[in-house]
Amino acid sequence: MAPTSRASHGVRFGDFEVNLRSGELRRNGLKVKLADQSFQVLALLLDNPGEVVTREELQQKLWAQDTFVDFEAGLNSAIKRLRDALGDSAEEPRFVETLPRRGYRFIAAAERNHQEPAAVVLPPEIVSEGQALRRWRWRLPVAIGSAFATVLLALLVALNVGGWRDRLLGGNNPPIRSLAVLPLENLTGDSAQDYFVDGMTDALTTDLAGVSSLTVISRTSAMQYKGARKPLRQIAKELNVDAIVEGSVIRSGNRVRISAQLIEAATDRHLWAGSYERDVGDILALQSEVAWAIASEIQAKLTPDEQTRLARTRLLNPAAYEALLRGRYSCAKRTESSMRKGIENLEQAIALDPDYAQAYAELSNCYRLIQFFGSVAPEESWPKAKAAAEKALELDDTLAEAHTSLAVLLWRHDWNWENSEAEFRRALQLNPNYAEAHRAYSVYLRTMGQFEEALAESNRTRELDPLSLAVNNEQAMIFYSWRKYDQAVKEGQKGIEIEPNNPQTHYVLGRAYAQLGDFPRAVAETEKAISLSGDNPVYVAALGYTYATAGDKKRARMILEELKQTSKKRYVPPYSLATIYAGLGEKDAAFAELEKAYAERSFLFPVLHLDPQLDPLRSDPRFADLVRRLRLPAQSAAQLPRSSPGQAANKAAK
Repeated sequence: MAPTSRASHGVRFGDFEVNLRSGELRRNGLKVKLADQSFQVLALLLDNPGEVVTREELQQKLWAQDTFVDFEAGLNSAIKRLRDALGDSAEEPRFVETLPRRGYRFIAAAERNHQEPAAVVLPPEIVSEGQALRRWRWRLPVAIGSAFATVLLALLVALNVGGWRDRLLGGNNPPIRSLAVLPLENLTGDSAQDYFVDGMTDALTTDLAGVSSLTVISRTSAMQYKGARKPLRQIAKELNVDAIVEGSVIRSGNRVRISAQLIEAATDRHLWAGSYERDVGDILALQSEVAWAIASEIQAKLTPDEQTRLARTRLLNPAAYEALLRGRYSCAKRTESSMRKGIENLEQAIALDPDYAQAYAELSNCYRLIQFFGSVAPEESWPKAKAAAEKALELDDTLAEAHTSLAVLLWRHDWNWENSEAEFRRALQLNPNYAEAHRAYSVYLRTMGQFEEALAESNRTRELDPLSLAVNNEQAMIFYSWRKYDQAVKEGQKGIEIEPNNPQTHYVLGRAYAQLGDFPRAVAETEKAISLSGDNPVYVAALGYTYATAGDKKRARMILEELKQTSKKRYVPPYSLATIYAGLGEKDAAFAELEKAYAERSFLFPVLHLDPQLDPLRSDPRFADLVRRLRLPAQSAAQLPRSSPGQAANKAAK
């Protein structure tokens, strides 16, 4: 196959005109968007009109040998995008004909424009900063048309203007190793569709996060830029990433279109852009196609398992998908009422599609979290959460979300430490960028008394989710359990700077101040947590403990009575009541409540052996018996002090 000269840079066919040097496709004078890989396929076909271009030739010429994305999937995607741009079809081709198992052939009449001399094509950042770099070195003209152009080219190469020499001689561009998917813009004109657009952002983030050779920022941090008008370079610096993915979603009836672009952070160069449209029922294929295109553009290394997961799609029941997105959107708000609404939506999704694995995974996660952010008894949430996680994995064992949820349930509820750790490791193997798995695993390691390992895992969470308040709170709790209260306070104060109105941050800070013996600050922070949380019983109990430890028994008993009355209307963890009794020195009452917590498998019970609030009980044989029944692995037997500064201050006061 002898290719024709690219010196004849213009090609016309049908209503289309192709400029092989600028990388532009136009229809009746209007520019048609076409991804770079698809344009290169078109250019090669036009170089050999009427001839078969084999799949092997396409792979050799257009796919670099060190590109690790699946060639077959990449080529099929490129051909589909090309046909979409040309309005062509595989069944009745007007332009590109498929020869099964052999290759492709351009079958339309094409006319080349030989009138204009070849000219130098300058790098896009010189011609117009921010324009897409379309791998112009593929289209560098063979001949330079003028002496001026020759001199200019020599100067550009010699001076390496814009890094041109590096690109021309093979490219020394820094590789893309990390990226963030910014919230896609809702172009539907209907804010009620925000849940749908956010769902598209989540899906694209999740697909890319499954690539182990990439670091992908968590949606929690990325979503904080929703509606922000910051320069992309600044956002990239704040998130510490090499590239940014941004785009938009348009929905009309049952059709969805995603337009996305990949931008190099250091230069603001557009590396890739594409637009994809499908029916809602085929949304998984659309999401996968966008992720494939981005992974291909940056030549990300994919393992065989990652290729399989990324390529796997299924048709969805549109109504079930809608219900899932609504459920996820509601659960993410982290209030008891919103999570109950989310559970309702997710159960509706499962009723519409009983084999919807992702819906079961989301349902498990929501049932699990409602224990922490609501007032729900364990028997109401844990069994349902575990059943949903197990069903999700029965349907699809590759869901990192379901493995993570099951891991937490095995440790928090079943006290099955060994299997819990195995599930965490499987989740992180499937999605090494899943920040929630790293965060939850950090809590698991803290509970095991492995504080240094917990801190390392929490730092990894921070890399993936740099703006997440949960990371600060968890690091504060690591130092708290480690009895390093000053450092716990520092982390809590950092959290207040990030978000002054987060109740959990004030709660953690209050606990640390109490152990330091700074009771006025402990009371102030805990009262703030109670106010912001809508009187969460766990936070109210922390205030009772603080008063008891400070020697104010009257107020501590008033709070105890208040919680007993509250328990008639909503769930109050008996473990929390036990901490107040421990602070008051009433051991029998404390152990009675701890026995209730043990019997109901309270989500708080697994931290029993670490909790400074229970220090007054440690010398009692009943405490050792409770720890034994927790079935902790031997390596978790951390040597902790029997008293803390807060307890010492209490004794001094008495």
